Amino acid sequence: MNIMTVDNYSAKIEYDPDTDMFRGEILGLNGGADFYGRTPDELRAEFRNSLKVFLEVCKEKGIEPRRNFSGKFNLRIPPELHERLAVVAEAEGKSLSLLVREALQLFVEQTV
Repeated sequence: MNIMTVDNYSAKIEYDPDTDMFRGEILGLNGGADFYGRTPDELRAEFRNSLKVFLEVCKEKGIEPRRNFSGKFNLRIPPELHERLAVVAEAEGKSLSLLVREALQLFVEQTV
C-alpha cells in the first residue's frame, strides 16, 4: 500500500495511466480532495496545496474537515474464526476486544 503523510493527513497514492502521473487521494475527510504529481517532491507539494484549499473551504463553510470515528465497529467473521480468537484471547488472559485491537494495531504498523 502506498501511503503518503503530510501534516498528520494521509493519502493513498496510485499510478494513473491515463495521465501518466501519480494520483493521491486524501483519506479520512468529510469530502473529497485529490492531487497529481510526476515525482515524489511534486506529489508532496500538490498534496500540501490540495489540503490547504480543502481546509480553507471547510473553514469558510463551517465544516469539520476530518470524519469522526467512534472507536466502535461491527466485524463479521466466520464462527470458527470467532471461536479460535476467543480461545487465544482466553489463553492470553485478554479480552477478545483487546486481542483484536492489538492484532489490528500490529497490522497497521506493518502496513503504513
